[in-house]
This record gives sequence, structure tokens and C-alpha cells, in this order.
Amino acid sequence: MSTTPYAWFGMTCNPFLKQSIPARDCFLSRDFKEMTGALDYAKDARGIAVFTSKPGNGKTCTLKAFEQGLNPNLYRMDYICLSTVSIAEFYRQLCDVLGLPPKGGKPGMFKAIKEQIWYLYKEKRQPLIITIDEAQYLNTAILNDLKMLMNYDYDSFNCFTLILCGESYLNNTLRKPVHEALRQRITVHYEFQGLSDEEVPAYVRHKIHFAGGSEQIINEAAMSALNSMSQNNPRVIDNIMNDALTISMQSDKHVIDADVILAAVNHQSFA
Repeated sequence: MSTTPYAWFGMTCNPFLKQSIPARDCFLSRDFKEMTGALDYAKDARGIAVFTSKPGNGKTCTLKAFEQGLNPNLYRMDYICLSTVSIAEFYRQLCDVLGLPPKGGKPGMFKAIKEQIWYLYKEKRQPLIITIDEAQYLNTAILNDLKMLMNYDYDSFNCFTLILCGESYLNNTLRKPVHEALRQRITVHYEFQGLSDEEVPAYVRHKIHFAGGSEQIINEAAMSALNSMSQNNPRVIDNIMNDALTISMQSDKHVIDADVILAAVNHQSFA
């Protein structure tokens, strides 16, 4: 009878596929704790929070977990994954998440967005938290307009929180002199470090346990190889382990060893 690689190891699902584990059950890494603490501060301090890292280190998962922990009666959190650098398209995306009709051109949309943000803060008492993912693609025009969106009552206070998440070179953009005023509004800034050497095996075991498996399905030599080959990146670890499950089953192995990890790494390099 045919079986799946995860069932071969006695697991109820493949925990190395990103959709398998809910954000609320994700591994509580150092980065997760640091970002969550910074987000918790930023939601009340308002202003701008900046989070940067290499791809695959878990920023989006942490954002989802944070959003799920918010009281929806006290905060409203909206998410934009940037896929364009067009300022007109950006305004349309922002109108869409705020439930506003994208009409009146840029001036009309800017006015409607600002009024909606003020309404949520002052009348509904539900301050807005706007998250822009892939923020490294933001151009100067959009960043300048974000600064103007945050200008209320002669720039005397902030009435919403702006979260910018992106790859590390977003920092280079924000350091440019033209963005000095925007940079002064940054209340928290965290650069992801990736999993520590000690966290890598804990991360793998956490996922195996979530799926009902035994940590004995991977031996210490394999864990050591995974640690050295993955660059401590959660997404890379997941990809290697996903292939390792399949390779082990095909090789009639019930324990993932170092040879399997090396074979999985080689497969990833040609994928």
C-alpha cells in the first residue's frame, strides 16, 4: 500500500511545508521573541517599525502570529505585500485594504486614506497598524508620501503604526539623506539574525513533535550536517528536511542520517 513520506515516519502531516503549522504554533526563536516584543511596543508607541532580514528567516510568520494575538476591538491590522513600485498602484492597494473606493486619483485617494486613518484612531478608537511586506521595493515617491500620511496636527503626534518589512538592503534606502525625516519616525528597528546553532535542532524537533513524530527519526550526525548546510535559515531547513523525508522513504530508511541530508542538499542545488 502506498504511503506518504511523512506517514513513513509516523507523522500526521508534513511539518516542513509552511502551510502545515499555524502561525500561533510556530517555533519561538530568538528572532521571533525580539520581533514580537518590538511589535508590541510599536503598536502603542505608533510611528514606524522596521524589520529586515535575508529571505526565509520568518518575518511573515511572526507578523501573522502577532496579528492573531491582537484584540480586534482595540487594534486594526492590515497587510500589504508589495508587488509593484508604481505609486498609483500602491495607493489603490492601500485603499483596497482599508475598504475605500480607489477614486479621485492620487489626491483623492490620499485624502480618503488619511480621513479613514483619523476616523479609526479618533472616532472608533481602533488605531490602525499597516504592514508593508517586501518594503525594499518602495521607491522615494512612496516613502515621501508615507511620511506625509503620518503628519497629523502639525506633526505633533502619530495616530497609526507603520510596519516596514523587507530584505536587508531596505536599510540602505532608509539611510539616504532624502529620507531623514522618515527615519526620525522609526521607533523600533530589528535585523533578523537567523537561528542560532543551538536553535537549529530545537527548531527541527519542534516541527517533528507538532506532527506527532519522534525526534529519533533524525540522528545527531544528520542534525549536525543540517546545521552546517542550512546557513541557519528556517526556510532552507524546511526545504532540505522536506526532501530528506522523501529520500529516506525511497531508500527504505526509518532514520534520517547525514547521507540523506547531503542527498537532499544536492537535490536542492539542482531544484
